[in-house]
Amino acid sequence: MIPREADARPGRTVETRVVTHEGSHRATRDDSVVTEEPLEIRIVARGATQTVAVTMRTPGNDFELAAGFLYGEGVVRSRDEIEGITYCVDPDVETRQRYNIVNVVLRGDRAPDLERFERHFTMTSSCGVCGRAQLDALRDRGIAPVQDALSIPASLLYALPERMREAQRVFSATGGLHAAALFDAGGDAIEVREDVGRHNAIDKIVGSAFLAGRLPLASRILAVSGRASYEILQKSVVARIPILCAVSAPSSLAVELAREFDVTLCGFVRAGRANVYSAPERITA
Repeated sequence: MIPREADARPGRTVETRVVTHEGSHRATRDDSVVTEEPLEIRIVARGATQTVAVTMRTPGNDFELAAGFLYGEGVVRSRDEIEGITYCVDPDVETRQRYNIVNVVLRGDRAPDLERFERHFTMTSSCGVCGRAQLDALRDRGIAPVQDALSIPASLLYALPERMREAQRVFSATGGLHAAALFDAGGDAIEVREDVGRHNAIDKIVGSAFLAGRLPLASRILAVSGRASYEILQKSVVARIPILCAVSAPSSLAVELAREFDVTLCGFVRAGRANVYSAPERITA
């Protein structure tokens, strides 16, 4: 069992003292800042443990994050491949740090090919793995274009960022978090996750669906705060999400990926306007 000391598990926010300036007025008050701590994702297979990745994240929904990341990278493809997910129980590890290490235990003789993870790559909270080599790797995995007949009116598209913001509980306290929100075809929120990294928030959403046996995410819409990077598109493609909207700009690789895999990519979705960079037929006037 993992020790349950009251101060062992890191929270999503940290209280701090701050000096505020407003015009000529100066004051000292308490403030909340979002927590950012490393999460080490390990695979346990055939009795051996190997670190796959380390990401800077906001604590919470860590098992979903690990499962979503491993699914998005093709390390696991089915919930049945996973025997269990736990925090680290190694007595040699400091109690607090045990909550920053997740072990994903695979069943039986399952031994995934982890050669491309041998460098134990580290993801920051703002950007994970990206680049044209990753685009080629997605093709090599046999990922097909997203064939989904979903279409939504532009008026619904415009409303999604605000609906996502309304569900951001930690953002309202700190102002320092990104979010990802999954909506159904009618624009009702299914899942909302917050994190210092957009890609982590998406992994949490995909991981939740993966662990619950709800993949693929057909006829769903994904909204993200900030920009749309290649990695965000990659995760959407693997989860089979047909429409992705971001409140800011996409990258060139994100546009290229969206067009190749027939994902409707919408950027600058705010204030009653949007740019559609690919598969525009899914957005109706």
